[in-house]
Amino acid sequence: MDQLLWLAQHPDLGAAIGEAKRVADPVERLTEAARLAGFRRDFTQTARLDRLATDGLRAVTQGDASVPGLRPLRIALLASHTVDHLVPAIRVAGLQRGLAICAYVAPYGMYRQALLMEDAALNDFGPQLIVLALDARDAPLQLPLEASLDQVDAAIAERVDELRLLWRRARERHAAQVVQQTIVPADPPLFGSFDALVPAAPYAVIDRLNAAIRAAAREDGVLLMDLAWEAARSSYGDGLAEPLRWHQAKQLVSPNLAPLYGDQLARIVAASVGLSRKCLVLDLDNTLWGGVIGDDGIDGIHLGQGSPSGEAFLAFQRYAAQLARRGIILAVCSKNDMSVAEAAFEHPEMALKRSDIAAFVANWEDKAGNLRRIASMLDIGLDSLVFVDDNPAERDIVRRELPEVAVPELPDDVADYPARVAAAGFFEAVSFTSDDASRGRNYALNAERKAAMGQSTDMEGYLRGLEMVMTATPIGASELARSTQLINKTNQFNLTTRRYSEAEVERIASDPRSVALAIRLADKFGDNGLISVVLARPDSAFADDELLIDSWLMSCRVLGRQVEEAVLEVITRAAIAAGYNALIGEYGPTERNGMVAEHFPRLGFTQHQIPAGAPSDATFWRLDLTHDTPSRHFIEVKA
Repeated sequence: MDQLLWLAQHPDLGAAIGEAKRVADPVERLTEAARLAGFRRDFTQTARLDRLATDGLRAVTQGDASVPGLRPLRIALLASHTVDHLVPAIRVAGLQRGLAICAYVAPYGMYRQALLMEDAALNDFGPQLIVLALDARDAPLQLPLEASLDQVDAAIAERVDELRLLWRRARERHAAQVVQQTIVPADPPLFGSFDALVPAAPYAVIDRLNAAIRAAAREDGVLLMDLAWEAARSSYGDGLAEPLRWHQAKQLVSPNLAPLYGDQLARIVAASVGLSRKCLVLDLDNTLWGGVIGDDGIDGIHLGQGSPSGEAFLAFQRYAAQLARRGIILAVCSKNDMSVAEAAFEHPEMALKRSDIAAFVANWEDKAGNLRRIASMLDIGLDSLVFVDDNPAERDIVRRELPEVAVPELPDDVADYPARVAAAGFFEAVSFTSDDASRGRNYALNAERKAAMGQSTDMEGYLRGLEMVMTATPIGASELARSTQLINKTNQFNLTTRRYSEAEVERIASDPRSVALAIRLADKFGDNGLISVVLARPDSAFADDELLIDSWLMSCRVLGRQVEEAVLEVITRAAIAAGYNALIGEYGPTERNGMVAEHFPRLGFTQHQIPAGAPSDATFWRLDLTHDTPSRHFIEVKA
């Protein structure tokens, strides 16, 4: 079957890989492999790309080299079936998603022993993410066909309790994020459609088991690779495996389907470390409606009930609106007159409204430049954008000029647009909170704040007039998912850019000697939501009465409002209450966080000596807490 249809087709991928093999430097080969991973590929091409990247990946994952845009990550695969043939596809899909993956495969079928006993190899590997890939033939539930529903549920509860024990051990021993693969039914139905009504029919048992796994994963903060769901909705065509492959080699997933499997795991892994996209940028003419608004007028475009194409465009708009409701920012990038383009949103059949669009750019300039403008307007990186345009030439230009921007290849018929955008997995989520749901609205409100600031001649008056209120709370269960998400997504205002799993954040937050804060900001325009996370902890490199600010990150959309000073006040209060007399600030420079290079000295910290073992380019700063520091902001602080 044809796979990865959202990726562009390379004119001759095989030749390009062959050319790249002649590059002498392994890191340069890795960089080229990452670029070529962005094209549609089959199992053989994927294996060749993996070999091309091998030496460079080894250097990056061992810390001997770095490649801009690639984040090293260690993944352990613990499986009840053969997965070795999937590892190259996982690594190559990782490259396409911005990850330099180092993979460890536990011995076949030894997943329980790896987690419940002392496994020296797994301990030495130090996984940041553990995938539990189980199958229906692994210790099947021994139930007679006539078993009652209560007997089935009891057996399922026992199996799920065992999984929860494994999840807990993975978190306790390795502070690793766990990804649980759901169970794909192994055998055809026994009763036909009546299977669903026989509690102990094998197909029905697996269905109920998966439902229980999903519920437990939601409660325990475990991520799902819902392979059963994907298989049921035909993402894998006629099926995951050829029966002969299972009987010969215990391969649940056919080698031919490895690229698709690798991509579906990689997108979950990428989302877990904050690499999902967060803004959908839409073209207008022949993308959101049929026809050209400037030529056809509002009454002449194809949209809504009455024609198949009009209904298809409306369905795509409704899908975009649903994405907005789950927190994806919507933007417009169109070659059009601004007034004409905005007027189209008054069409009675429009599912999207002008107020849904956080950044609206319509002019006759090149779209690559306009996408840069949109990223700047929203204070997000180009690597947050997904650009959807019906015009193949425009898609090709943007891919060439802005490789950071995701540009899905689209089918000929707009009726297939929603499925194609969804299949690409650019907006893969690992949590969903009320803050996520309001994100798009927050970005639109921020544009209003910028407009108000532009009209103000008195900055102090403007800041007072915002009526800002900051609330700081210790990171607990309710804030854990969103705080971890912010830690892993924030690049610019991030002093150390350390990335942590939920288990690692929970470990710091539960230490009574540490300070772990989730900070929110509201003003007269509305609620900005969670805007900052601070993790501070004692460190043996410093005195007992000194608290190291391990991580301090903040949303760029609130900069310029004295929020930094107010957050420092919150940190200071918490540190003093915990018995500390000084704060130690650490700045670790990256290619993206230069904006905070002078953050600590601006706040009154003085330079401190670099402790042994610290990175050579890091700087450390100290703030004495034994003297009162006057407030330098106009924000009401509630902590």
